[in-house]
Amino acid sequence: MRHGNYKVKLFVGLAIALFAFLKYCASAETNPYTGKEQHITLSEEQEIAIGLQSTPSMKEQYGGLYPNNNYQAFLDQVGHKLVNNSIAKETGYQYDFHLLADPNTINAFALPGGQIFITYALFSKLKNEDQLAGVIGHEIGHVVGKHSADRMSKQGLTEGLLNGVAVAIDPNTAQGAAAIASIINMKYGREDELESDDLGVLFMINAGYNPEEMIGVMEILKTTSEGNRVPEFQSTHPDPENRIQKIKEAITKYKKS
Repeated sequence: MRHGNYKVKLFVGLAIALFAFLKYCASAETNPYTGKEQHITLSEEQEIAIGLQSTPSMKEQYGGLYPNNNYQAFLDQVGHKLVNNSIAKETGYQYDFHLLADPNTINAFALPGGQIFITYALFSKLKNEDQLAGVIGHEIGHVVGKHSADRMSKQGLTEGLLNGVAVAIDPNTAQGAAAIASIINMKYGREDELESDDLGVLFMINAGYNPEEMIGVMEILKTTSEGNRVPEFQSTHPDPENRIQKIKEAITKYKKS
């Protein structure tokens, strides 16, 4: 009887894992804006909805919006200038830019569908409009690159496979696999960051900004990280020193084209 139960559990677990794998494979597509092959299980409408639904909690987490209309208008101006002069305008996304009140956490990030955020802690350290364009261009790159949607699809595959392992074999084995999966997913995330730097350089050039100032942003982040507090920006982005060379290569590439 016990052997029969094991066979049933094994069959169900394999079925769960196989379904997750086939669903992931069926979601393969070419990103129409970057030409990159990805696995996307969300429509643009779903990406937009997720971003809008998550925006209030993001604002709350970072202390709300910074109470300065002039700064917010400046951010909007830079953000929309980048969008309107790049492939971002060709997407169906709704781009909104939010200056968060947090004076301590150095961070900038994008949600699926075009919701983009920068904390006042980072905003206040930028030296000019071009540097702000570098930060925001990078985040627009995440949206255009569908990086959040891609990672959500990978996470769905991971969860499906782990659920299958947990049912078929042993929950403890699934926990070990989950640790490995998290490392794999982080690797993909760092590749996304470098692609966003590349796209950010292109967006800056197309909008008339000086892309060299993105290197200045990296220098600011590097200097800040030399203190006791590591910026949250660095917990999700590659080390600034490692990014500078790639940014220089992107500048050379796009200025020649």
